[in-house]
Amino acid sequence: MPKAKVAIFISGGGTNMAALLYASRLAECPYEVVLVASNKGDAAGLELAKIEGIATFAHSHKGMERAEHDTVMERAALDAGADYIVLAGYMRILSEEFVSHWPGKIINIHPSLLPKYKGLETHKRAIDAGDSHGGATVHLVTPELDSGAILEQVKVAIVPRDTPETLAERVKLAEHQLYPRALSAYVGRGSDPTYLLDKVRELALKLPETRERESHGSPGFRVGTEKSGKFFAHFNDQHHGSEHVAVLVKAGSMDELLSLVETQPGTYFKPAYYGASGWIGLILNRPDVDWEHVDEWLERSWRTVAPARLTKLMDAADGF
Repeated sequence: MPKAKVAIFISGGGTNMAALLYASRLAECPYEVVLVASNKGDAAGLELAKIEGIATFAHSHKGMERAEHDTVMERAALDAGADYIVLAGYMRILSEEFVSHWPGKIINIHPSLLPKYKGLETHKRAIDAGDSHGGATVHLVTPELDSGAILEQVKVAIVPRDTPETLAERVKLAEHQLYPRALSAYVGRGSDPTYLLDKVRELALKLPETRERESHGSPGFRVGTEKSGKFFAHFNDQHHGSEHVAVLVKAGSMDELLSLVETQPGTYFKPAYYGASGWIGLILNRPDVDWEHVDEWLERSWRTVAPARLTKLMDAADGF
């Protein structure tokens, strides 16, 4: 898969930005840094980015409304071709409008074990509470501060002599290990067969009277009774010489199958063995899979083999 393009927003020295940047140059890293942007023209991290040949952008927020400044920063990220925005010491709260433009595509690191200690003074609050550990959390950004889905965390022990400053130093070291790994796992999940199977499983098993059952050594999904059920989907993890991780579903006809494969080869393929029986492969290990589209195909395929009593119930439900 092509590498995900990442824009990193900073406000200061950019040590987490540096960790992310250098990790991006290791073999097999699934992302590349296309921009380092800041709300401060003198942010030290900008100079490092320039030295390393990364495009930079800076625009002060002073004298601007929050949404207005967000628009300027967003435009820089879009112009750089960014797929994701990664916050690394960016000391600005993003507007709800900005966040809504990038659902699931803004990532942040916070110096506490969320949901504990959202906001500022996290190390002092952890010490004052008598916690045994502080730490850091990589999470998705949502309109509510520090409340998005947690991707990964790392714990850092608190010792009796700790001050907020000494704890912060160790947490920062932990952040440099955590952030590149968590970001890599998140943006690279589209090529992870385990993640893709879990997504297919979630969609397939929500359909009435479906169950998972292995077929020719691969996960498959059936509808109906245990004995008389019929398969409506198969999971394909690069089987039979294919380069694709895919879900196989029933096409309406061989003409439809061949037409889709010919006109949209980046989305569909004719699978070996199954293709001759009218199954079409919907490629999953590609950028920006539309999971609603996958859901629609699964339901459509399910309807072709489901008992009439089930499809009638679905049709009645759709009528309301």
